[in-house]
Amino acid sequence: MTDQRSAGPGRVLVVDDDPDIVRFVEMNLRFEGFEVAVAVDGAQALAEIARHRPDLVLLDVMMPELDGVEVTRRIRADPLTAGLPVIMLTAKGLGADRVAGLTAGADDYIIKPFDTLELVARVRSTLRRNREVREASPLTGLPGNTRILREIGGRVRRDDRFALCYVDIDRFKSVNDAYGFVRGDEFISLLAHVLYEAVVAVGPPVPFLGHVGGDDFLVLCQPGQLEAITAQAIAAFEAGVVELYDPADAAAGHLRLPDRRGEIHTFPLVTLSIGVASSQHRRFGDPREVVAVATEMKQVAKSRPGSYVAVDRRRNRPEPADPR
Repeated sequence: MTDQRSAGPGRVLVVDDDPDIVRFVEMNLRFEGFEVAVAVDGAQALAEIARHRPDLVLLDVMMPELDGVEVTRRIRADPLTAGLPVIMLTAKGLGADRVAGLTAGADDYIIKPFDTLELVARVRSTLRRNREVREASPLTGLPGNTRILREIGGRVRRDDRFALCYVDIDRFKSVNDAYGFVRGDEFISLLAHVLYEAVVAVGPPVPFLGHVGGDDFLVLCQPGQLEAITAQAIAAFEAGVVELYDPADAAAGHLRLPDRRGEIHTFPLVTLSIGVASSQHRRFGDPREVVAVATEMKQVAKSRPGSYVAVDRRRNRPEPADPR
C-alpha cells in the first residue's frame, strides 16, 4: 500500500529548447533534492514521459514544431498521463500564451525570467496538491490508503497513545443488490458525513478521518475521544439511514431479496460494526499491525447483533510503577 516514490521530492521533466534555461532549472531542482530529466523539444518530451513517467513536467510554451500547448493537450488526452501535473514557462507580457496553456490543461505557470525560490515553491506546491488529489477518495473526498498508512505510521514511530477505529456498514451488499450502486453510494456518503461531524465535534485536536474504499472508513483519534465519536456516529447513522431506504422497506425494518436459486432471504436494516485497536496499553511496531488488529476487532463486532464497537483489550505495555 505504500508509494515508494513519495519518499523523495519527486521526478521533474524539464522541457525547453534553450539549453541555458534547461541547465539552470536542472541545477536548482537537483540542489533541492529532485530527480531531473530533460528534453529539448515537444516530441522528445512525450517520448520521455512514455518511457519513464515523471511526477511533474516543467514545460516551455514557445518551442519549434510541437509547442508546449500542444504537448499539454496530448498529455491530457492520454488516460495514462491525464493527471500528470504541468507547469508552463512563459515569457513576460505574453498573456495569451498563459491563457492558452491553462485552457489546454496546465496546472500553473511561471513567467520568465523567474526567481529560483518561486520556481521551487511552485513545483513543491503543485506536487503537493496533486498528491492530495490522487490520495483522496473520488466519492467522499477523504484521504485514502496512502495517507492513512502515513498517519498511522507517524503515530507508531512517535509511540503516541491513539485509537484506530475501523468502521464498516453491516449488510451493505443487500443495499446494492436491492437498489443498485448509485443508491449504495448514498449510504457511503451518509457514513462519511456522520463520521466527519463526529470527529469535528470531539476536537480539538480533531481526529484523522480516512476512506479505505467502499463502505470502509478509518478514524484515528486519542483514546479518550473514542467513546464520544463512536456513540455520535452510530446514533446519527442509524437515524439517517432509514431515510435512504424505500418507505415500505424502512417500515418493514428489512429487505427481502432472492438468492441465485430464487430463495427469499431477509436482511435487517444496515448497522455499523466498529473494530478498535488502541495503543493505550499496547505498543505497536508497524502501521500494518495496527490495521490488522482493528480488522480483527471489526470481525468481532460483526458477530454481535446491531451496531457494535469491539475494542482490543490486550496489553503489552508495562504498567506504571506505584508511586507509594
